[in-house]
Amino acid sequence: MGAAAAPIPHLTVITFLFLFPTIIRSHTPTISVKDFGAIGDGKHYDTFAIQSAIESCHTKPCYVTFPTGTYLTATIYLKSNVILDIPKDTTILGGTKLEDYPKESHKWYVILAENASNVGITGGGVVDGQGSEFVVKFDQRKNVMVSWNQTGACSGDECRPRLVGFLDSTNVRVWNVTFTQPAYWCLHIVRCQNTSIHDVSIYGDFNTPNNDGIDIEDSNNTVITRCHIDTGDDAICPKTYTGPLYNLTATNSWIRTKSSAIKLGSASWFEFKNLVFDNITIVDSHRGLGFQIRDGGDVNDVTFSNINISTRYYHPSWWGRAEPIYVTTCPRHSNSKEGSISNLNFINITVNSENGIFLSGSEGGLLRNLRFININLTYRRWTNYKGGLIDYRPGCQGLVNHSVAGIIMEHIDGLEVENVNMKWIDGRTAQWNNPLDFRPSTVNNISLLNFRSGFNRSGFDTQ
Repeated sequence: MGAAAAPIPHLTVITFLFLFPTIIRSHTPTISVKDFGAIGDGKHYDTFAIQSAIESCHTKPCYVTFPTGTYLTATIYLKSNVILDIPKDTTILGGTKLEDYPKESHKWYVILAENASNVGITGGGVVDGQGSEFVVKFDQRKNVMVSWNQTGACSGDECRPRLVGFLDSTNVRVWNVTFTQPAYWCLHIVRCQNTSIHDVSIYGDFNTPNNDGIDIEDSNNTVITRCHIDTGDDAICPKTYTGPLYNLTATNSWIRTKSSAIKLGSASWFEFKNLVFDNITIVDSHRGLGFQIRDGGDVNDVTFSNINISTRYYHPSWWGRAEPIYVTTCPRHSNSKEGSISNLNFINITVNSENGIFLSGSEGGLLRNLRFININLTYRRWTNYKGGLIDYRPGCQGLVNHSVAGIIMEHIDGLEVENVNMKWIDGRTAQWNNPLDFRPSTVNNISLLNFRSGFNRSGFDTQ
């Protein structure tokens, strides 16, 4: 047998992902959905016209464009070599009826590409899932959502459509587009190879559960950059259900969420490896950087750098207790396998938070070789929600009463702390007198170099 082909360097892949849209735009025709009978008034369904335009050109590269208007549609099936071009002042509006979506609930998307290549969405316009139409009860703490499980269409409380999905596809490009009001997950990348997501804005209702921003599932070679995500649930969420996830890079983005800004898991049956998150701003979130490894998959080689984090308490019905950094492994169920986390780097991180860092491995899933370098932590209270709780959800121990500390540690082998400055602002943080909380029997090989902690009595506004 001949020698195996050498892998493509990661930077080469990234360069190609960004050049690809410009290259194909200058060499591809444009087809208008109006030529196939689309109305664009937001009242009449344009599904047939849109799908006809897509089918007319998917054997060779082309752009399917939407003249100014609002196009109501059931599920659109995006094909290989097709870029949906949704211009500014144009909206694709997802249907809100069960019959608008396929019989198979795993294909419930407003826009769906499956087994496609060289495919994408752009144009500067909007894809709107009409998520507010799925709210049964509006509640400032947490909305109650409709679930189509009562019809027998699927099971679980999350039985409602996602917004955009790319399944088992290659060379996926999503850029210069806005996704808004998803009824469930917004942008879902599943078992894909070579995906570029850049200059994308995502707006989900802040009180709606499960309206994740970007879920990257079992996919490799993914680049996310210059994205703005403002949503109720997890913003960037890598998961492993059926296979490993390698080579994910997310940079230069802004995030606000009532859950985790960046979360690995909780679906975590397979390995996560080679993930980089750089130059990201996280504001008003319930949790900043999170790991929920519950199903036996291992995590290796993840770097967070140049990140500003602001985390606060929200209602405890949302997972999270204002932890700026949350790294956990524990079995989801009593018979679940324990995964491990190793070689994490946190470099140049600035935190303003109502709660401390939580690092919790488990007996069979240790945290190994964690590095915190150049970290500035400022702790103060400004909401009236109850503190003094550790949140292990999902599974594990649930919510547990625990004294507040700057960093809580359990089941760790190898922690390096260098140039870390921790301060408490006067006020309701006065009872925080424990910078590091751990039991020596479960935490080994700690190195502290230039670690400083103390109260700040400068009169900082505690609201």
